[in-house]
This record gives sequence, C-alpha cells and structure tokens, in this order.
Amino acid sequence: MLKRLRPFSLLAVVFTALMVASSGALAGWELNMRQGVTEISQEIYSLHMLMLYIVCIIGVLVFGVMFWAMFKYRKSKGAKPATWHENTRLEVLWTVIPLVILIGMAVPATVTLAKIYDTPDADITVKVNGYQWRWEYTYLADTPEEEVSFFSSLATPRFEIRGEAPRSEFYLLDVDNPLVIPANTPVKFLITANDVIHSWWVPDFGIKKDAVPGIINESHATVLEPGTYRGMCAELCGRDHAYMPIVVEVLEPEEFEQWLAEQRGDVAAAEQDDSVALTSAGQVRSFIQ
Repeated sequence: MLKRLRPFSLLAVVFTALMVASSGALAGWELNMRQGVTEISQEIYSLHMLMLYIVCIIGVLVFGVMFWAMFKYRKSKGAKPATWHENTRLEVLWTVIPLVILIGMAVPATVTLAKIYDTPDADITVKVNGYQWRWEYTYLADTPEEEVSFFSSLATPRFEIRGEAPRSEFYLLDVDNPLVIPANTPVKFLITANDVIHSWWVPDFGIKKDAVPGIINESHATVLEPGTYRGMCAELCGRDHAYMPIVVEVLEPEEFEQWLAEQRGDVAAAEQDDSVALTSAGQVRSFIQ
C-alpha cells in the first residue's frame, strides 16, 4: 500500500516546491498577499502561506488517493466492493489526524490574531477621523497647542476622472496631504468617523479597521522601511466612496521630527494671524462706534 501511495507523496512534494518557487511571481502579479512593511503584516503573510501549503498538501493527498481508487477499482475492471462494516482503529485515526491538524493551525493563528488586537505603548498617537469623503489626521500631544491636524483629500483632477485626460500612475490613489509617520517607531492609530461608517485600510501595514461614529477603534504599526504606502476606504460609505484614498509617507525619524516642527510652526503662525485679524477687527469696530 505504501509503495502505491509513494507516487502521490512525490507529487505532493513537487507541488509544494512549485508553490514556494512561484510565490514571488504570484506576488508580482498581485495574485497573492503582500508581505508588507510591518512585523505584523509579515507575520500575517507567513501565516497565510503556512495555511496555504497545508491545505494544498492535504488536497493533493486526498484527491490523489480518491482518483487512484476510482481508477484502480472501477467497475469496468470487475472490482468487488468491500463487505466490512466498521473499523474502530481507522475511525479513530481519521478523527484524530484532522483534529491534530486543526489544532496545529489554530495555535499560530490565535497567536497572530492576539498580536493584531494588542495595542502596545506607542511613541506617537494619531487620531484618524473619517468624513464623506476624506480623512482627518490629528497628531495628539500633551497640550492642544502642540497638536497638529489636517484633512487629506483626493488629489486626482476631476477632468482625469471624467476621462478628458490620460490616467496618471496613481489614479484615484493620490492625496493632497498625506499622513506622515516615522520609520521604526511604534505608532498608535485611534480610528473613528464623523458621519457614516468608513474603514481605514493600508495593505502594506496589515491594518484594516472600521471607522465608526461614536466609537474609537485602536490599531498600531511599526513600519520598518521608509517610503510611500497607499490604501483606501474599504467600507461602502456613499456616493464618492471610491474617492477616499489613503497615502502614508514614512520618513526617517530625524526627517519626521523636522516635518512635525514645521507643521507646528505653521499652526502657530496661522493662529497668530487669526489673533491679529480679530484684534484689528475689534479696533475697527471700536473706532466706528
């Protein structure tokens, strides 16, 4: 029996080797998950590939034996059906083996899931607020004066959307003000919404959290590589749902600190201008009166 099954075992090994060798090509064709640029996204990818290999091997073995039995013992060759009624040893075996496989798959899946929902201490906390149809980002700080807040909206021109010009490389995936965070730094995201349910999704981070009005969902990321990463709203949120892209620029920590200082300086200057304008308006009213 073992000799008869040996060709199917070899087939399973060859199939698995092809899967491993072709994983890079599949990723290039966007037929596979992205490995991402955070530890959790890479762990999710590894878990996905582990499950894929397990189910492929099981599928090859099960269908291989099934087709072999159908061919070997087909009626046209005069095969006679077995007359045995039960076999306790086999029944225990085919119950225990799937149970062990399921437990072996559940343990790493549970560990990864716990890491996804765990929110460790972070150096930076960003509040993500969804609107129809844009995002608001607020860098929280100890005092309101140090906080930085801005809106991020679609930057694709309307004439391009209407088909009056060729589509750019990042059609519907570019924004006017991207979210900026530092690399190799724990960042916590507090995700909510102002009107309807949205969903903040950046595939390379392994993050997808619903933005629900009145509820704050937490997520976190430590991005390992500087660069520009794109995502989108993943919850149907109305007419312009397709026009809610997400762009995150990841800078080196020193560059991020410089950028944040510039943003705080711009906020302070704007507040000073508003104060001067209000004072001038008050003086004009007093003069008129």
